[in-house]
Amino acid sequence: MAWVVLLLSGVFEAVWAVALKLSDGFSKLGWSITFVVAAAISLAGLAWALKSLPVGPAYAVWTGTGAALAAVIGMIWLGDGVSTLKIVSLLLIVAGIIGLNLAGATH
Repeated sequence: MAWVVLLLSGVFEAVWAVALKLSDGFSKLGWSITFVVAAAISLAGLAWALKSLPVGPAYAVWTGTGAALAAVIGMIWLGDGVSTLKIVSLLLIVAGIIGLNLAGATH
């Protein structure tokens, strides 16, 4: 259950990152509120998951999920550029998360 909460927290990390961008320096109230709520949910989920998960792999999953998803959202909906190097880099993030978890499973 902790891994599910952690993954959902990573999704909310991407939400707050995108909301922060769309808030235009906190000048747009709706996006600013979305940022605050999503950040609170994301951090609360991370805190809850860390009660039972090792910090290294858990933090990597949280940040990696949020970073990768925010990058994909940026490329699809926000006009960020798409390139082969970006796609390969996102795949490397996912591979790193999987690798950390596999390495942690052997302990």
